[in-house]
Amino acid sequence: MTHDTESQRRALRREIRAQRRALSPREHHHLSHALCDRIARSAAFRNSQHIALYLPNDGEPDLSPLIQRIWAMGKHCYLPVLSPLFHNKLWFTYYEPDTRLEANRFGIPEPAHGRLRPTFSLDLLLMPLVAFDGAGNRLGMGGGYYDRSLAYLAHRRAWRKPRLIGTAYELQRREALPHQPWDVPLDGIATEAGLEIFGQ
Repeated sequence: MTHDTESQRRALRREIRAQRRALSPREHHHLSHALCDRIARSAAFRNSQHIALYLPNDGEPDLSPLIQRIWAMGKHCYLPVLSPLFHNKLWFTYYEPDTRLEANRFGIPEPAHGRLRPTFSLDLLLMPLVAFDGAGNRLGMGGGYYDRSLAYLAHRRAWRKPRLIGTAYELQRREALPHQPWDVPLDGIATEAGLEIFGQ
């Protein structure tokens, strides 16, 4: 990656994060609920039993209504936790209503203890992002945690789990994003406007 490309990515992150944080609490609430409703109505959600998602940070969509739906439907919910053994990778831990949360080193709540689920055994992974495009490219916060944790998917052809759905607001959409060989592409994107599965 050239210095100019990385500078462009940093500038784009600052721009979109500022736009997202500028939304009012009411706008966040309305858009998040619409996004969750779109996901809950999808076949990808209905057909999944083991679903990983995240708790919001830095103006990200709030998926709490979807977490409640997962629990109510008897599905299994998981949250990412920073791996204590592998640098800059994520594990996924079972999340129940009584799970105790603690802030990680970034100040993001994660389960203090819990049963781990191998990433490849999840059915659906709802991923946060800063920007996305219509080709399935995702711009994250820059730490590479999801890309490193999901790198094994690049070597899979027939059996690819979990299905990767990015979650965002439409204001985060861009016409095209630069990407690198190690970037893990999304299978789809969910926004308040709908759920789009790429390649269909």
